[in-house]
Amino acid sequence: MPKPSRHLEAETATEERSRDSSPSVQVVPKRGRRRFDVATKMRLLKAAEAAVASGERGALEALLRREGIYNSHLSSWRHALIARGTDGLAARKPGRVPKLDAKDKQLLTMAKQKAALERQLRIAHALIELQKKAHTLLGLTLPEWDEKSL
Repeated sequence: MPKPSRHLEAETATEERSRDSSPSVQVVPKRGRRRFDVATKMRLLKAAEAAVASGERGALEALLRREGIYNSHLSSWRHALIARGTDGLAARKPGRVPKLDAKDKQLLTMAKQKAALERQLRIAHALIELQKKAHTLLGLTLPEWDEKSL
């Protein structure tokens, strides 16, 4: 009997796998970055302090392994707690701090609009003064300006 070609063997294996109802590979969703809330950070800091104070050898390391955190986490949380209190432990948005918040941006745009309007007003006043000079040079009389009529 002749030997089947490798290509034919691959096709039959693929057909057999496609007939199988259960997938051979299980897809596990990617786990995202863990976030710790303020209460959890405070609990872990207190537990670490207690582990160090107990004097038991390896107590802190056991805590770190059990919680799945690093000593650098505790260190940075301690520094934040000392520097800014419990507000320092609150989660912050990653990335640079924006230079201007929404209120400052609105103030900046309003200041730019004000500057543009002041420039237009200076130009309008200059044109009015120019018209007055032109009327005096030509000997024309200007109509009287009454501010109360506005």
